[in-house]
Amino acid sequence: MNINVYFREEDAVLRGFVEGEIDTFTAPILREELDVIKITEQHTIELDLSKVSYMDSTGLGIFVAFYKKVTRERAELKLVNLTDRLTRLFEITGLSELMNIESNEKVEVSNESI
Repeated sequence: MNINVYFREEDAVLRGFVEGEIDTFTAPILREELDVIKITEQHTIELDLSKVSYMDSTGLGIFVAFYKKVTRERAELKLVNLTDRLTRLFEITGLSELMNIESNEKVEVSNESI
């Protein structure tokens, strides 16, 4: 049960990459990494969760707390590249209605004429 978190500043966006499992054992590590981020007004923080293999309710709590912190500072948080499983987790909890989430799912385009 490991988690890796690293950040890279690109233009005006702070991109974070989270890898591994987010559960009761690893959530404190994620919380610590997110707590040290200096958030300023109009700042955009994008967290890539494409390599998160598992997340429980503890992980959801970490993201809710971070979302609240970011919005208090009038900044933007975007969760990107979520697997179908993580997307579903955010949907069934109603958090997908609150947070800016972009899933990893592929959208098929039909070539049929109307």
